[in-house]
Amino acid sequence: MQKRSNLYFKYPPNIHELDLATMVNMFRSRGEPQKAAPGEYLACAVTQHLLKEGKWWFGVHYSQKTWDNLLTKGSEGYPLTEAELNVLGRIYISTEDAPHREVIEKSAGVTEKLAYLIVNDLRAFGFIAEDDTGFLRITPRGEKALNGIARRIYEKRFMPEMLNNYEVVEDPTIERAQKKDLDQKSLF
Repeated sequence: MQKRSNLYFKYPPNIHELDLATMVNMFRSRGEPQKAAPGEYLACAVTQHLLKEGKWWFGVHYSQKTWDNLLTKGSEGYPLTEAELNVLGRIYISTEDAPHREVIEKSAGVTEKLAYLIVNDLRAFGFIAEDDTGFLRITPRGEKALNGIARRIYEKRFMPEMLNNYEVVEDPTIERAQKKDLDQKSLF
């Protein structure tokens, strides 16, 4: 399905390079107002206007007016991205059997570490509910938020075809170098 708008929050494409502690810190700090140092300015990522104070989002800043415009209907002030659309949408289309948290995290379109944070936040905000065994279901508030972000990006209510635009991002792995067998004498 073709996107109709580009004016919504986005996670940085290389967020998977962050270690967990940095990612958690940045995730928890999103939306906090930041002031420019004396004699310096910030720039709004959308309007490019210079600001003395702006809302922070993973290293970029937004004016308060732009931030408010990026918030979607039904989000209740929560900044929604394509990842949240994917999480809420996958839970929403699973009407018969509630999906398990791990399945949703693996198919969120972001790293599993970030997906874990997203699921926790959506649950804390009341958009999804989780039972004791880790199965998720969407709440009426979550349905409103899902339709809000779907309308922002696609200008339509949520449809399952909107989930096809996401690729699974694997956590990076480090390849171990093979040790060569050398006849090296001990110096001790």
